[in-house]
Amino acid sequence: MIDPSLLKEAAALVNGDRQQAYGPPEGNLGRIAALWSAYLDTPVSASDVAQLMALVKIARSVHIYKRDNYVDAIGYLLLAEGLHENQG
Repeated sequence: MIDPSLLKEAAALVNGDRQQAYGPPEGNLGRIAALWSAYLDTPVSASDVAQLMALVKIARSVHIYKRDNYVDAIGYLLLAEGLHENQG
């Protein structure tokens, strides 16, 4: 059964605590994208960063179950979707 509280928890973190701690996602993910782009010598977008971070959380969940990995993965996907929405 799907637990709807995961989505609520992820949305609350993305829209609240995480923004207060790290600033708006566009800025934070944009800075990460710039650093990754320089390191990889290939363009990486803020949306790419959000999607790749979701994959990090998914990879971690393969090793051991931790609810936090799923909450964070959902949060990163919400950010990626929001970045696409703002671009269109």
